[in-house]
Amino acid sequence: MSRAFVKETDEVPDLPDRPISPHVNLVTRRGLRLIEAEVARHEAALAKAQAAEDAEGVAAAQRELRYWTQRRATAEVQPPPHDCDVVRFGCRVTIERDDGREQSFAIVGEDEGDPAAGRLSYAAPLARALLGKGVGDTVTAGQGKAEIVRIEAPAD
Repeated sequence: MSRAFVKETDEVPDLPDRPISPHVNLVTRRGLRLIEAEVARHEAALAKAQAAEDAEGVAAAQRELRYWTQRRATAEVQPPPHDCDVVRFGCRVTIERDDGREQSFAIVGEDEGDPAAGRLSYAAPLARALLGKGVGDTVTAGQGKAEIVRIEAPAD
C-alpha cells in the first residue's frame, strides 16, 4: 500500500527487538566505552526524531536504545589479563595458517568483534578454539589449521 493512503495519525508499530546473544556479555574497557557511545548516539537520534515528529525514526531509535541499554546493563568488564602465557580474553594472539598467512587478533567482547580490524569476539569459533591454548599449539581455523606463534598482553 502506498504511503499516500496511510492516515497521518496512524502510529508506526514498534520494531521487533534486536536479538540478544545468549553468551555472557564480557567486554573490555574499550568495549564498555563503545556501548556507552552507542547509547548516547541513539538517545540523541531519539530526541531528534521526536522533535521532528518522525514516527519511523522514533521507532528505530527506540529499538536501538533497547538493545544497547540491555547490553550496557549486562556488560561484565574484564580486567586486562596479567599474563598471556595462554590465550585469554583480552590477549592478542598471532596465528600462522597452513597457507603461510599470519593473522593477529585481540580476543574481545561480542559487540567489539571486527575481524577485519583485528578484533575477534570471544564467542567466535576461532576464538573458542584458541582460548586456553599456548604458543606452538595448533587449532582448526576455517577449513585448515593454524599454529599459535605469539600471545601478547593488550596495549590498552
